Amino acid sequence: MSTAAPSALDPTAAARPDGMIWIPGGAFRMGSDQHYPEEAPVHRVAVDGFWLDRTPVTNRQFKAFVRATGHKTFAEIPPDPKDYPGALPHMLFAGSLVFTPTSGPVDLRDWSQWWQFTKGADWRHPAGPKSNINALDNHPVVHVAYRDTLAYAQWVGKELPTEAEWEFAARGGVEDKEFAWGDEFTPDGKHMANTWQGDFPHRNRNDDGFARTSPVTAFPPNGYGAYDMIGNTWEWTTDWYSQKHEAEKTENGSPKACCVPENPRGAPEQGSYDPLQPQIRIPRKVIKGGSHLCAPSYCRRYRPAARHAEAVDTSTSHVGFRCVLREKRAP
Repeated sequence: MSTAAPSALDPTAAARPDGMIWIPGGAFRMGSDQHYPEEAPVHRVAVDGFWLDRTPVTNRQFKAFVRATGHKTFAEIPPDPKDYPGALPHMLFAGSLVFTPTSGPVDLRDWSQWWQFTKGADWRHPAGPKSNINALDNHPVVHVAYRDTLAYAQWVGKELPTEAEWEFAARGGVEDKEFAWGDEFTPDGKHMANTWQGDFPHRNRNDDGFARTSPVTAFPPNGYGAYDMIGNTWEWTTDWYSQKHEAEKTENGSPKACCVPENPRGAPEQGSYDPLQPQIRIPRKVIKGGSHLCAPSYCRRYRPAARHAEAVDTSTSHVGFRCVLREKRAP
């Protein structure tokens, strides 16, 4: 179990910001040594208590923001040729990445087989220009680039979570467990999150009831009362991506109790660039939580420790976000 500070008790209901829950803070073991290399090494960190959005930001909430501010998302603005030297002019159009199932098995190393940069795809048109969100008010908003999430957060007077805050909240007070709810993926056969069942990327059995996104309260909340921390959509954090976690300081093979990082803010921006594409100098942030496209056969990232890199100029049909509030601390 994570260790919450005695002073970090849940404030009274009268002090609770609308739609948010109190995360008590404490020290915990962040990361995993059992899965993907970027999750390692496990290391102990501590975070202060903070308020967290109970759910990801929904289409309804984002719609209110756009109506009030006139904000245009990154996906709705044609790219500036100066920012993409060498790009073919006919490829510089407003759009976003949309998941498209393949007709059969494909090489899982080639994500371009199922991701298509689609003209006219944006938060209002999540599956392309002919789609809409008329019946999706309670689904998480998608096709939001990093700058879009910052704009929304500023409008509501909040911030984005750090990776450490996000992971601490996702664990729901349970430490050293595989999933946010325990060690069994589907306890007693019950689906706890919106993920992929079947052969990715061509056959989804939809055993959990959803082929794409789901309403943000469709699955059980975690121990803190937060919904959709796992599955449905990935979520942006403020941390720059790094290839692995920084190892904790040790003495004689044991962690130094004096040196647990408090409220870490991630790696430097310079280290976030994709080493496989050195010609592209676009920094990347950490996204967390996995999505409805995570499948045992392809992406076992439906876990609190899982992390992935997302370029700040990228938006997709499976990435959303939620906010935190640090100003109103518990007494």
